[in-house]
Amino acid sequence: MGSIRVIIAKAGLDGHDRGAKVVARALRDAGVEVIYTGLHQTPEQIVAAALQEDADAIGLSILSGAHMTLFARVLELLAERDAADITVFGGGIIPDDDIAELERLGVAKIFTPGASTQQIADWVRASFGPAKDHSAPGASPAGDRG
Repeated sequence: MGSIRVIIAKAGLDGHDRGAKVVARALRDAGVEVIYTGLHQTPEQIVAAALQEDADAIGLSILSGAHMTLFARVLELLAERDAADITVFGGGIIPDDDIAELERLGVAKIFTPGASTQQIADWVRASFGPAKDHSAPGASPAGDRG
């Protein structure tokens, strides 16, 4: 009922999830409903989880260097499933040049290792907080995702 729902996912072969768990906990502490998918998720599994959970956003944590491929695939799958209204953001060790390219692709925000959990929680709440009303006129109905 109006709570913000975020999928936190570790895509690909990267085996380090401490940062993702820290972010998930910080978002929960900020009142966000978090679904953590665990390690080694494919873009297909991540998008399926987001659709099943009627998520507002997907937060990808990527330290493996495969960020360009993984973010692009998640965005492509969301578009294919008419779910481009699900916001994609992420964090990890991502070069500045790649951040600019990811933003061009449609990634809403990239948090680098220097970002605090407070900054991330504040951004999520500002982006999806009380101002975002799923039942507002002109908003796409949650039930249209098939």
